[in-house]
Amino acid sequence: MNRSDWLALQNARVLESLLARLPEPFPNTVWRHALGLRLVPETPGRAVEAYWRAHPLRADRLARAMAHRSGAPSGWTWRIDADRADGLPNTFRVPPAPYRETPFARGPGYCRICGQPVFRLGWHVDIWGDGRPNHRAAWHAACVIAWKFWNAPSDHVHLLKRVQRHRCGTTGKRLLRTAEVDHRMPLFRVWREHRGAPWPELLAFWGAPNLQVINCTVHRDKCSSEARDRARAASATPL
Repeated sequence: MNRSDWLALQNARVLESLLARLPEPFPNTVWRHALGLRLVPETPGRAVEAYWRAHPLRADRLARAMAHRSGAPSGWTWRIDADRADGLPNTFRVPPAPYRETPFARGPGYCRICGQPVFRLGWHVDIWGDGRPNHRAAWHAACVIAWKFWNAPSDHVHLLKRVQRHRCGTTGKRLLRTAEVDHRMPLFRVWREHRGAPWPELLAFWGAPNLQVINCTVHRDKCSSEARDRARAASATPL
């Protein structure tokens, strides 16, 4: 048996099992994506995960939109703590996420990123109409991918290159193989200048609106300029 025959047989077996487990209704976009994969996911949950892994920019937009729907909890401010007390991040480079912090967590069935209810299969909409969050879940499948995208955007350099039509985000010249992902506004400036901005708006600084791919030499020069600005700002701060 050659590999293509083996794949066809394997997918036929998995598809039979998947159909038996498939809840009704099921997101059509996820279903079409699953059927188009080289290896069909074995469970509905894995099909949902595979869909969002393939669409990180869509997950980014959705996670930020749901955060806007929730808003920040009353009394929350963006803080960092080197000891990670109460779930606080230890650096300003980690996106602020109030619902990951112990005092503001909404508990099982609510996403620790956006604060919205989590339904079956980690889905963000109650398409089943029973109005009950999944109390065994604490993340939307989309928010998991968005969180990874925010924390490691360089993992998606090829996707971001494609979005920019392979043109440098600063010079407009053709992107080279060594091109790198960059935050248009550096995160140290976000912490310094926008710390008091509303929480959902802050997330855009980690998401696609603040990301660009630029050529390595341009990135190096930009980082040098930012380092000088940061040093000047530090020296101007009174002791």
